Amino acid sequence: MTAQRRRTLIGVNAGIFLAHIGNFIWFPILVAALGGTHSGFWAGLVMCMTYVGRLLATFSYEGVAARVGIRGAVFAGTALEAVALLGMGFADGVAVYCALAFFIGFGSGTAFPGLKNVLVSYPEAERAGAFSTFQMSAQVGLFGGALLGGLVAGFDLRAVFAIVFAIFVGFCLSASAFIPKHGFEPSTGEAAEPPASAVRAPLFSLRVFKGVEVRGATAYFLLSAVFWFLEMCFIVGIPLHMQHFVPDLAPSAPFWVTGLTLLVLQYPLFKLLIKHLRPGAVMAVGLAGMTAAFLAFGAGQTAVWVLAGCFVVVLGEILFAPSFDMWVARKVPEDRLARAMGAMHFFRSAGNMAGALLAGLMFDLSVAADAPGAQWFLVAAVAAVCALVCVFSRERPVQADPDHTEPVAAGAK
Repeated sequence: MTAQRRRTLIGVNAGIFLAHIGNFIWFPILVAALGGTHSGFWAGLVMCMTYVGRLLATFSYEGVAARVGIRGAVFAGTALEAVALLGMGFADGVAVYCALAFFIGFGSGTAFPGLKNVLVSYPEAERAGAFSTFQMSAQVGLFGGALLGGLVAGFDLRAVFAIVFAIFVGFCLSASAFIPKHGFEPSTGEAAEPPASAVRAPLFSLRVFKGVEVRGATAYFLLSAVFWFLEMCFIVGIPLHMQHFVPDLAPSAPFWVTGLTLLVLQYPLFKLLIKHLRPGAVMAVGLAGMTAAFLAFGAGQTAVWVLAGCFVVVLGEILFAPSFDMWVARKVPEDRLARAMGAMHFFRSAGNMAGALLAGLMFDLSVAADAPGAQWFLVAAVAAVCALVCVFSRERPVQADPDHTEPVAAGAK
């Protein structure tokens, strides 16, 4: 690896590390605060708006990057996110929170693809290692952010978001300072020249919708949407749960457990299971872990039950997410892979938005009905059904798409 690519990788990893620290400081604190002063629904709506912003950013990222380069897109997106986060500390009213959350998501949806594009542009021999360090930096940042969030949980929101703003300024500078304007040329490893089609790229395009349907694989993409719905039910629902039932612990305390478990178990556990089981079976194990965790959250409203559930809920992210990526890589031919990746992002965003919105609403309804934990039993049932779908699914041979001459992947039904 050349010195330039090494410096770039350090800058990108430092950026994603700082981004995860900042995010896991503010969102558990804000969700718990809004759940206490307003309701779970409004807290969920604010988080949902961040994913609305991220989804809409996918329609404009290509045009922005074509005009200002990958480095410019990362800088602009991170700067927008930082300013919106600072505004959160001085916001008054749910409508203002929602507007700022949208810009946080839009900035993130512009910067994050830029970081991924830089790593994709590395020569193939270096790409796997680059993504591995990127993922590790994100996980360490998650754990660190959750710990810091516990230390500042009692601070005024203005102080919390001022700290987060400073962290995101660091993200903005570290990630963009070392990135070549247009990434690298994979064949040579040198800094790339501006793409010839730059001036023709529209600033806003709905072309991503053309990739949402991938013949035969759409059932699996729907399954992934449900998984991210469940994941978001945990991410939004657990700070509300903590604020209401376990107020003695910081709202970010569950993420101490999930972050550490991810760091320790992700690589060895996934490697062990994927060696002996097909991807669908590994996905089922991850979903079974989520089922057990949701049952634990619903069965008892104490710190012991919460922490016990957090040890196994993370099996979903450890096992389902990489197994699904592997299934797509194996079953979708290379000439259809870009379309499949677009579909994956769309369904993930849809699941995130639905989960963020409904998690708060389900929490409110369960508390109003004097049935604490009922929402966890409901999502546990959904996770269990998805696990059974993965267990009993059967993969069919790749079929030809009648609208195209290339073969496309056929998924399990």
